[in-house]
Amino acid sequence: MSEVDLRGVHIAVTGASSGLGLAMAEGLLRAGATVAMAARSWERLEREVVRLKSERLDAHAMPLDVRSDSSIEDAVSWVRKEWGKLDVLVNNAGIGMRTVNPRFMVEAKPFYAVTPDGFRDLIATNLTGYFLVARAFAPMMVERGKGKIINISMNHETMRRKGFIPYGPSRAGAESLSLIMAEDLRPFGVTVNMLLPGGATETGMIPEELKSQLKSPLLSPQVMAEPIVFLASASSDGITGERIVANEFHEWLENH
Repeated sequence: MSEVDLRGVHIAVTGASSGLGLAMAEGLLRAGATVAMAARSWERLEREVVRLKSERLDAHAMPLDVRSDSSIEDAVSWVRKEWGKLDVLVNNAGIGMRTVNPRFMVEAKPFYAVTPDGFRDLIATNLTGYFLVARAFAPMMVERGKGKIINISMNHETMRRKGFIPYGPSRAGAESLSLIMAEDLRPFGVTVNMLLPGGATETGMIPEELKSQLKSPLLSPQVMAEPIVFLASASSDGITGERIVANEFHEWLENH
């Protein structure tokens, strides 16, 4: 794929202080985009934004708790006031299995060992959070008759793996949400697609002490950079309802 120029494109990325979110935000910034990097972890977010700004990249820190209606409303108000539009929303904020079982990679616990609060908190972030943020920003796109929403997902294996409740259901739900959103928004010129790494990635969701026990090497979060830039660009205009695996992106591109 030839070099993409995203100058003038305004993008919000949730969960952008680390991991996949940070890698995607950085990739978009280096392609020339203006990016609001959103996260709950303010200190870490601000540190990354300062670093990126020092390289003359157009990064902005946006505090956002995807579980909070008022926090989301504040973010939408900021975008309307500062930019007047949002071209692309990347729904990425999420928490992992370690929040309900720190040793999930080597000691799977059955669903009935998961606490109700642990289940609710993860679903509230990974699934309801996608809905709340998209619901808040979509009207801005519908008004303009254009826009792109990209929801980050995970492998289908994760959705049926032993011991992966509630993370698996949260991502399966997000994929169903994405497909329905794509159909709801199709008449308004707004596209919705899914992007996933294609394997376990080097992020904070897998504890350091368990990484050496994994059967295959972890993917770098940078695997998301090229496909997210493509999805944010004019090259993806009209593409909607797609599920793109980042480490198979070139093969997918050849067939589309």
